[in-house]
Amino acid sequence: MNAHKRSTAVDAIRGLSLAGILMANMLIFQYGMFGKDELHFFQPSALDTISHNILKVFVEGSFMPIFTFLFGYSMVMMRESLTAKGLKYGRSFSRRSVLLIGLGLLHSTFIWEGDILLFYGGIGFFLLLFVKRKAKTLLIWGIILLALMTALGYGSMEPTPEDASRMEAYVTKSIEVYGSGSFGEIMDFRSNEEMPLNLPDWLMLLVVLIAPLMSAPMFLFGMAAAKRRRFLHPSMEIRLYIRWALLIPVGLALKTAGVMLGTTHEWNGIFMMLGGPLLALGYIYLFASLYAFSSRQSVVIRAFEAVGRMSLTNYLTQSVVCVLIFYGFGLGLFGKLGVLQGALLAIGIYAVLAAGSLLWLKRFRSGPVERLLRMGTYWSWSGRPKTKAAPAPAIDTPGEGPAAT
Repeated sequence: MNAHKRSTAVDAIRGLSLAGILMANMLIFQYGMFGKDELHFFQPSALDTISHNILKVFVEGSFMPIFTFLFGYSMVMMRESLTAKGLKYGRSFSRRSVLLIGLGLLHSTFIWEGDILLFYGGIGFFLLLFVKRKAKTLLIWGIILLALMTALGYGSMEPTPEDASRMEAYVTKSIEVYGSGSFGEIMDFRSNEEMPLNLPDWLMLLVVLIAPLMSAPMFLFGMAAAKRRRFLHPSMEIRLYIRWALLIPVGLALKTAGVMLGTTHEWNGIFMMLGGPLLALGYIYLFASLYAFSSRQSVVIRAFEAVGRMSLTNYLTQSVVCVLIFYGFGLGLFGKLGVLQGALLAIGIYAVLAAGSLLWLKRFRSGPVERLLRMGTYWSWSGRPKTKAAPAPAIDTPGEGPAAT
């Protein structure tokens, strides 16, 4: 495959990540940003509790890192493509980041509180510091940051009675507002309700500063993979994929230990923060090996590819569909469906979006939101980077040109 063509394997892996992200986000759609970890306020059944723990181990914290990995991967590939055309990449990156920030603000303000686009747009500027670095340098920085962030997870945070009371008040009100409130009431709740986390200002500032570093390792690992040309020739890298897929049992063991110990145990943070990325890397390489063995005619593979090519459109569509299902201005099923039923609903929604993506790409080259993003990124109606015109050859005429004396 030409080095500057898009990798269909990467598209398929991105499509896989969207499936897991939807299943994880379904907990937030159903129970809210804070309520998803406070299920006791929703009178969960034994099945809900078991399903929740299974999702914590296999899904939560391990599919968004896949998307993060591929975001870093795409930055390197985009830079190499622009550089090969003789174009400057800094302006295109900056425009794309600004557009993602703007889109994230609209998404988080008017649709759903769990937006990630705003964060991706902001961290894009930070990643410009690494985009020209060698693969080895990226790996070293990624490992160092992963170790540091994992170490910060050590310690217990037992809530005080005041904190527990504040959380109960917030989640109880969220059940009423999200379940039966109008669009305006939900907007007002999100904007004006006091957060249940009673943290001092200095600690909130520290959390904001550390947040990009927590995700940075997966961005850097993705950039390193692009530098080493991974996933461009899947059939030639099967042994490599299988070897790295062995991270799956390691990640599952760590996350299982974290869930069994509980959120108040001092080692919980370490196990979950290390297990999540390791499991994500294992998933990436396991799926890449399955992709290498599969037939390109497989409708499942083509469906994952289609969703991956339209990832931004599908991500936003997931939000619109789910808020209409769970919020009061829609069907009002907030907190009523159940964890397992929500996971099954996520699979159903994903299947419909995959079928729609396949049909869309039969007529168009990219999704509608992707097309708009490319137009803004390259400042071009065609959505393609403007190549520099080659200088016209000099023509010697009498008394002019380089041959004149």
